[in-house]
Amino acid sequence: MFKVRIWDLPTRLFHWLLTACVIGLVITGNLGGNAMVWHFRFGYAVLSLLIFRLVWGFLGGHWSRWSQLPLHPSNVLAYVQGRSPSLHLVGHNPLGSWSILLMLFFLGFQVATGLFSDDEIANSGPLSSLASSAVVSLATQWHKQWGKLFLILLVSTHLFAVFWYWWRKKQSLVPAMWHGDKKLQVSVPDSLDTVRTRLIALALFGVAVVLVFALVSLAS
Repeated sequence: MFKVRIWDLPTRLFHWLLTACVIGLVITGNLGGNAMVWHFRFGYAVLSLLIFRLVWGFLGGHWSRWSQLPLHPSNVLAYVQGRSPSLHLVGHNPLGSWSILLMLFFLGFQVATGLFSDDEIANSGPLSSLASSAVVSLATQWHKQWGKLFLILLVSTHLFAVFWYWWRKKQSLVPAMWHGDKKLQVSVPDSLDTVRTRLIALALFGVAVVLVFALVSLAS
């Protein structure tokens, strides 16, 4: 058995911070009122994390890179038929890869529509004054209704898949995302996870935060 570093620390922190922020968004969005202040803050945090992850997919550890996602339809078909190459099971498998991309895309779209939303009562997105009333109306409708339901469906599917792997396939996916390592029967490349790469990730996240701050300040 080979002990391999699959998920670098920045990727793991991204995963758990994004999880916490999404939970915070759901809770504060349902509470409304004064909790909406934190709803906006969680939204800005999610946008910062997504910008970071987009770039980290090119600069991060080996298994965190977009190039390692087996997205080709033939890979998905092979995985469903149980003949997927072992390398496609080390990081994200083909179905998991598409699930991750869909979740990140719709999270980004949900945050984007939130920036332009206006409930016409007490809360409006920081960029709502820059868009037409028709755009604001569509963004608000998606953000409060279909987008919210769609994301809940995606997250629920993700959680069910984690449970399914643990229950039916006897594979626990959570520990590797916690400590970063997997024990494998084949030798595969480690994800680079050093002090230098972690500092680069921290600087990159700082840049993402500044960009989000600049974005939400456009209408002020």
